[in-house]
Amino acid sequence: MPVPKRKTSKRRRDQRSSTRFIRVKAIAKCSNCEHPLPPHSACTQCGFYKGKKVIATKLDRVLKRGELKKAHQANQHMQEYAQENNEQDNK
Repeated sequence: MPVPKRKTSKRRRDQRSSTRFIRVKAIAKCSNCEHPLPPHSACTQCGFYKGKKVIATKLDRVLKRGELKKAHQANQHMQEYAQENNEQDNK
C-alpha cells in the first residue's frame, strides 16, 4: 500500500481547500414583474423569459380552468334546453 514520503505541510493542505468556499449567488430581476430570480431562468411568478411568455403560471391555470368550467356549464344548459324543446315538439 502506498504511503506518503513526507508529511503534507499546513500550507499545502490549506491551499488545496482554499477554493471550497461558499459563493454569493447572482440574483437578477424579472424584466416583466421585477421579481428576484436566478439569471437565465424563467420567472415563476409571471412566466416570462426575455419578454416572452414561456410557461403557464398557477394563476393562468386557475383562470383557464374557470373558463372551461363555465363553457362546460353553458354546454350542459344548451343540451337541457334542446331536450326540452324536442319533448315539446314531440307532443
